[in-house]
Amino acid sequence: MGGMDIAVIAFVVFVVLVLLTGIKTVPQGYRYTIERFGRYIRTIEPGLNIIIPVFDRIGAKMNVMEQVLDVPTQEVITKDNASVSADAVAFYQVLNAAQAAYQVANLENALLNLTMTNIRSVMGSMDLDELLSNRDTINDRLLRVVDEAANPWGIKITRVEIKDIAPPTDLVEAMARQMKAEREKRAQVLEAEGARNAQILRAEGAKQSAILQAEGQREAAYREAEARERLAEAEAKATRMVSEAIAAGDVQAINYFVAQKYTEALASIGTANNQKIVLMPMEAASLIGTLGGIGAIAREVFADGQPPAASRPRVSTPRTGPASGPDTP
Repeated sequence: MGGMDIAVIAFVVFVVLVLLTGIKTVPQGYRYTIERFGRYIRTIEPGLNIIIPVFDRIGAKMNVMEQVLDVPTQEVITKDNASVSADAVAFYQVLNAAQAAYQVANLENALLNLTMTNIRSVMGSMDLDELLSNRDTINDRLLRVVDEAANPWGIKITRVEIKDIAPPTDLVEAMARQMKAEREKRAQVLEAEGARNAQILRAEGAKQSAILQAEGQREAAYREAEARERLAEAEAKATRMVSEAIAAGDVQAINYFVAQKYTEALASIGTANNQKIVLMPMEAASLIGTLGGIGAIAREVFADGQPPAASRPRVSTPRTGPASGPDTP
């Protein structure tokens, strides 16, 4: 093999090597910038890409996946001059590889300092109580401010989260005492309100009870009066019927009427509270005899219109011995 052949082979190998250097493979999740004579010309996407050997070269390899930036703990002075320690975490993503590569140097350090500065700015404009109770508001404000600041660098801040806020120990103890006092105050207020409501409810219950009792007494009196009225009407009707029967000459009616009144009088005497012992004839024969006598008196009245003999005074002479005379048997 002569010298010419060796030169040709060497040239071919050189050309192949040069062509191979112009083939670039970009992994998924990355973007490569291409520079020609030191000047940015384009960004190649993941996959197989061909560049001009010797003239073009890869400038920056940018990771376009979402990344985590850990913000270290730092001291923050709040609006009411309270010193707290706070740390955070930020999530960002490269949207424009060229801007992220050529607009800022040391991108991660720039984002870290930007986030720390805005944490101090946002948290320093708030009171301690507001700072501890509005963490979501702090996160939203930080996200908006940091994302706006990082936008010229082709960076999208997807999330900023405050991990921990630690006030000083003496401040925590003072807050605990304040919280305890507030809870005791609320407990006393609630207890007083409960006692007041209980008294109001008891008063309302007593009022309703008195009203219902008065209504019940009124209803009872009304019904009692109505019952007395019905009883009086019944008695008047019965008396009228007895009077009409007597006027018509019915002796049994007056017998019934007198016997009923007699029986009611006996019942009243027997149930009187001031009577312990009652001595009176209660034989059935006496009662029947009395009714019979009353009936005889009624018959005499209706017979001749004269007063009965029993009602006239009768003079009796004492009898000292056996009777004699024409009536003696």
